[in-house]
Amino acid sequence: MSPRPRQTSDAEILAATGRVMQRRSPSQLTLADVAREAGVVPATLIQRFGTKRGLLLAVCRTAPGAVPQQFAAARAKYASPLKALIELYVECTCFAPTPEAMANGLAYLQIDLTDPDFHAITLAQFRALRDETQKLLEAAVAARELRACDTAALARLIQHVNGGAMLSWAVYRQGSVAAWVRRDLQALLAPYKRRGRFTA
Repeated sequence: MSPRPRQTSDAEILAATGRVMQRRSPSQLTLADVAREAGVVPATLIQRFGTKRGLLLAVCRTAPGAVPQQFAAARAKYASPLKALIELYVECTCFAPTPEAMANGLAYLQIDLTDPDFHAITLAQFRALRDETQKLLEAAVAARELRACDTAALARLIQHVNGGAMLSWAVYRQGSVAAWVRRDLQALLAPYKRRGRFTA
């Protein structure tokens, strides 16, 4: 007997959905698109998630819990808290590698801002990102990479600069989005750095 084919997991389907979301706006995305990407039939998606909205909500729900995991991975990868912080934000630009993907991301953000269920999840994600960013800033202060400062306020500024850099890159379309984020975060953090310490 041949072995039974491995069932596609929910996590694999949600990852496939994320890839399709880069290529399709909310109005363009269909369950058939996601099914093809995930290697399943549309009926599987309906059985597990009910509707397109249910599928998109499931994708959205993965974001808040993933934030601490991403920061923990960055801490493990880089000895410098400041380098871990900047490289983490740079790596997170991979969700919008093209202006078209950025445009689609903004279209999904419109849903996040207008649908209460999506907004609650996105708010939790943003709060988690702000809190984890502040923890890394405090670690950078303790490591004497940064001067003592209001880390809560600086964490908020980092979120603002990151979003603005990505949006500006999509408009200007010069270089890579990763380069824009790295450059602007370095500029924001430069006045806070201790002389002679790590240069991110």
